[in-house]
Amino acid sequence: MPVSAHRSQGPAAIRTDLGAIFVSLELSQSKWVITSLSPSGGGKMSKHAVAAGEVAGMLGCFAELKRKARARTGRCFPIIVVQEAGLDGFWIHRVLEAEGIESHVVDPASIAISRRRRRAKTDRIDGEALIRALLAYQRGEPRVCAMVRVPTPEEEDRRRLSRERQALTSERIRHVNRIKGLLFSQGVSDYEPLRRDRRKQLEERKTGDGRPLPAHLKAQIGRELDRLELLLEQIKTIEAARDAMLSATQVVSPAPAMLLTLKGIGPEFTAVLWSEGLSRHFDNRRQVAAYAGLAQAPWQSGSVDHDQGVSKSGNPRLRTTMIQMAWLWVRHQPNAALTLWFRDRVKQNGGRLKKSTIVALARKLLVALWKYVNAGVVIEGAVIKTA
Repeated sequence: MPVSAHRSQGPAAIRTDLGAIFVSLELSQSKWVITSLSPSGGGKMSKHAVAAGEVAGMLGCFAELKRKARARTGRCFPIIVVQEAGLDGFWIHRVLEAEGIESHVVDPASIAISRRRRRAKTDRIDGEALIRALLAYQRGEPRVCAMVRVPTPEEEDRRRLSRERQALTSERIRHVNRIKGLLFSQGVSDYEPLRRDRRKQLEERKTGDGRPLPAHLKAQIGRELDRLELLLEQIKTIEAARDAMLSATQVVSPAPAMLLTLKGIGPEFTAVLWSEGLSRHFDNRRQVAAYAGLAQAPWQSGSVDHDQGVSKSGNPRLRTTMIQMAWLWVRHQPNAALTLWFRDRVKQNGGRLKKSTIVALARKLLVALWKYVNAGVVIEGAVIKTA
């Protein structure tokens, strides 16, 4: 028999006995591409498209898929849907769950793709890749992809205060730097826009060559000050709402109050730690470090064995906050065991590698805080604030 007789005359069919209709959603601002794999469909994936935001059209497509599968097999199959976490958030997932449809949200970075330099990328290819990942996930294959734990609407809304404050603070810094830059170009280097007498000080300033500030420049800085003062008021409003939220949260969990008792941890750090990470459930310390992107990423291949540093694949806000907190922990908790470990490690390195060591301290500190708020394990040597 010739070798060619053993070759498949077409693409291999996808075989599954899970007894469900598997659907992937490729979401964009113009259309939603629905890719489906149905039982007794010959292993072929079908594709449909509806306008973006057309929930009724999407549900109608699902109903048609169920009708066709029942006509072919005489059975009624459930629908399992997967979509990537992205710009659309989680409202589509909640709509599907309200309709009694099993829905999953996958981390797109966890799906294996071709490593070719110029790989093909279309909605069709992405939809089929999502279906294959969902099939493997339903079979129980480990590490095939990472499904996102969808937060409740209350948890999602609770994170907005700290995130908005971070955005406003960054905007405040840009306005302050812009004002200082405008004045520095005229020889003025001692003006502080954040002082309460900012406008009075502006009237008193003169250029480096002794002239009054030009009229248009002063008008531009005045408009910058208007925006800056609005930002300062908004930041105060958000901080008041944040403090009220932390007080209300104590009824549900004592964790925020426990964090606030530690010296070096204030309301903003507490709000970020609680809303971004410690309010979630973790099984072990490895999950805690991995969620913050502070877990180690090894590189081992043959005789090559080295550490790439932290993965940086988790929550970026929590990771950044923990590194900032680690520096403050060394300052405000000088006798804590973690601080002593940090100083000893830096001393062993001859005073070098402080940045990489502080990242390791941030990981240890996050795990210690997780144990503290969940199991009451007191951090060794930590100073508690006085009432």
